[in-house]
Amino acid sequence: MRSVGVTSRGIRCPIFKQGDDLAKLVVESVLAAGKNEGFGFHDRDVVAITESVVARCQGNYATIDQIGKDVKNKVGADDVAIIFPILSRNRFAILLKGMARGVKKIYLMFSYPSDEVGNALLTWDDVDNKGINPYSDVLSLDEYRKTFGYRKHEFTGVDYIDYYVDLIKEQGCDVEVIFANQAKTILNYTKNVITCDIHTRARTKRILKENGARVVLGLDDILNAPVDGSGYNEKYGLLGTNKATETTVKLFPRDAQGLVEDIAAKMKEATGKNIEVMVYGDGAFKDPQGKIWELADPVVSPFHTKGLLGTPNELKLKYLADNEFKDLKGDELKAAISEKIKAKEGSLVGNMVSEGTTPRQITDLLGSLCDLTSGSGDKGTPVVLIQGYFDNYTND
Repeated sequence: MRSVGVTSRGIRCPIFKQGDDLAKLVVESVLAAGKNEGFGFHDRDVVAITESVVARCQGNYATIDQIGKDVKNKVGADDVAIIFPILSRNRFAILLKGMARGVKKIYLMFSYPSDEVGNALLTWDDVDNKGINPYSDVLSLDEYRKTFGYRKHEFTGVDYIDYYVDLIKEQGCDVEVIFANQAKTILNYTKNVITCDIHTRARTKRILKENGARVVLGLDDILNAPVDGSGYNEKYGLLGTNKATETTVKLFPRDAQGLVEDIAAKMKEATGKNIEVMVYGDGAFKDPQGKIWELADPVVSPFHTKGLLGTPNELKLKYLADNEFKDLKGDELKAAISEKIKAKEGSLVGNMVSEGTTPRQITDLLGSLCDLTSGSGDKGTPVVLIQGYFDNYTND
């Protein structure tokens, strides 16, 4: 029996640029890593590529002027509400700058005490201590400042309220700030709304439409088609974008199913093994210190080979050891558990022996592992090779 289970390796690669043959370079980098580091390849190894380099090689970029033009055309009015923005210089600030170029006035409505992904304006203790009901109380900027004062983000040191207000004004746009957690509240100010939440956007849009909004847009409705030759994403629009420069954004990648299948085919040709391939973005996990959810992309993996569909179907070894086989030890226990694994059939959902194995999508679990492996800084490993993920205790 081998003594190592799942391994995750960051693969160092060239600095990818627009127009590069990404499939060729990824395969060459993975094969070179195997040769240099002395490891081989197996069926159902996983090669994962961060969405950032996919979009870069595609040239999927847009300018803030192109964002502003799309907003102007789709809102069709001088004013718009921008509600539930996340607090991020990389993810949202530049989008706000572009949107401000498309109208004359913005009603900017923050959720509180934090945004959707956990970036905090306040703590829940702050809200409780001031006797504020976040489910119903609506605060103006003056009321908010009198109640809570000025707070800076724990990690970035930025007061996002002033930061966003200044960004809007710098574009020659007027702004009024509101703090509320009910989407329909904003309809007391304007009937034109861009809702910027990510994972709750469908519900927010429904509520706004049911309560009489004139225009309801999500970030997924902006740049879902090209504007003056811009990049775009027909499914996600501006969701999943990142800042590229002070005036451009890189959008979430599109049309990359062919890419993952091409890489899988090239790996098969080079190794003789059936390799799974995926494009990954943010993982799905929560930071215990800052309470921030990492998942600011609309999905963890927008493109992947079909072998990565589904959820794990695993037995809980510690449950077997503590219950069904509690009187066994050593080789006898090992043999009994191995036979139990080999004999499992069908879905284990609802079966006590699989309790606690967290039935998340395989791509979400792998994407989280990839995101933690590659990081977001200077590691230079935008490709990750995962081996042994689909093995279990019985595999030699």
